[in-house]
Amino acid sequence: MNQGAKNTLKYLALAVIGMFFFSFALVPLYNVFCEITGLNGKIELSPTKFVQEEPIQGRALKVQFVSHNNEQMPWSFSPSAEVINITTGKYYKATYFVKNNTDKVMVGQAIPSVAPSNAAAHLKKLECFCFEQQRLLPGEEAYLPVKLLFDNELPESINNVVLSYTIFDVTDTYEDEIVQNTHSMNTKS
Repeated sequence: MNQGAKNTLKYLALAVIGMFFFSFALVPLYNVFCEITGLNGKIELSPTKFVQEEPIQGRALKVQFVSHNNEQMPWSFSPSAEVINITTGKYYKATYFVKNNTDKVMVGQAIPSVAPSNAAAHLKKLECFCFEQQRLLPGEEAYLPVKLLFDNELPESINNVVLSYTIFDVTDTYEDEIVQNTHSMNTKS
């Protein structure tokens, strides 16, 4: 093997090793990118208990509500109010309107997102329709609640927050779980 081929082989081996280690760095790099740009905010999906020991004066904050339907979801889905003005440190209730526009029973699941992403750590939800799947009969409509609070430690640089929900059709998954639970209950009896 000549010297040029050995050098090429050496550079290719180094490139493969470099790509291997770079793949492990992608997740932390993605998290940093999301933190800097405010894209794909990650929030906690469980109810949060909030206890305030001494009253702290809150500040004004504008919260914008956005809704999206996954492309396979035929429901109507929209916030009751697109923007509310709130004060940090206080709970507020908002609702989303949902309607099953089909002639069959369907189950939906909403996935939340917060922008900017660094606001997500300061969002507390006492109640949210995103905690549970929503089962609607044909033509049924409902107002789904979200009770939220932004704590007083929200960075001063954040004056506007976007709370977005995307709703997905999980009817097949829901029915599969019912069949599995029924099957396991029948085998235990």
